[in-house]
Amino acid sequence: MAGKKERQRKLAREHYERQQARRGHRHHRTRRLSIIAGAVCVVVALGAGATAIFLSGGGKPASAATATPRPTPTASATPPLAAEPASHCVYAPSGAAARKVGIPPVKPRYKGKSYLATIKTNRGTVVLALSNSKATCTVNSFLYLASQNYFNNTPCHRLVTSGIYVLQCGDPTGTGSGGPGYKFANENTAGAKYTQGTVAMANAGPGTNGSQFFLVYRNSTTLPANYTLFGKIVSGLGIIQNVAKAGSDNANGQGDGHPKEKVTIQSVTFTKA
Repeated sequence: MAGKKERQRKLAREHYERQQARRGHRHHRTRRLSIIAGAVCVVVALGAGATAIFLSGGGKPASAATATPRPTPTASATPPLAAEPASHCVYAPSGAAARKVGIPPVKPRYKGKSYLATIKTNRGTVVLALSNSKATCTVNSFLYLASQNYFNNTPCHRLVTSGIYVLQCGDPTGTGSGGPGYKFANENTAGAKYTQGTVAMANAGPGTNGSQFFLVYRNSTTLPANYTLFGKIVSGLGIIQNVAKAGSDNANGQGDGHPKEKVTIQSVTFTKA
């Protein structure tokens, strides 16, 4: 009987040990799957934020995103969306100005008039027809900065040739982090399409527009409708397309960086259309 009981105890002990081994294996497998799932979520989140980081009108380029987090405007800090055509604009203080130019007039100086902006660059001249009736406060700011020579002798610091097709300008520092010292609301974004020849404001989220803008040299259908459309290229599109053909230095990733053919805005002037 003693021998039989001993065998039973041995079998029970072996069964328990096998059961514990199976539980340990399941725990290890579950933990491993959780780690993999977490990593996938991080990758997806990074991918989803790539476009916004690229068009970070008030933030650092993607390569320096960890040093300067992308701003997240609060409801109280974000200027309200203006009805168009706007009769009053809100320009809220925002960071240090790359060039001290003051604040545009809150009553739009150019309201109700059509304007052409002439951007003279080292590569040639680009002319924009400005959408004053649809983006009044944006045009008011752009023309104010032009009148203050804010854009003179500034680089177009970013060219993207993959996924979206834009040349980004308007930062006197050439780093992607410079602005005019104020921010303002989005306009003309409902159903916005960034087709070839359109001009829009770069930003770091709603209500963070400053001085940076981008020129679309080829249809960029994957861009979300988050960027104020305020103009159309009516002359000189081929100049930007030729710069794009030369490519970027890939400083921010494949097909994203400084244009290999340097583009410098020498001056921005404007006239009534």
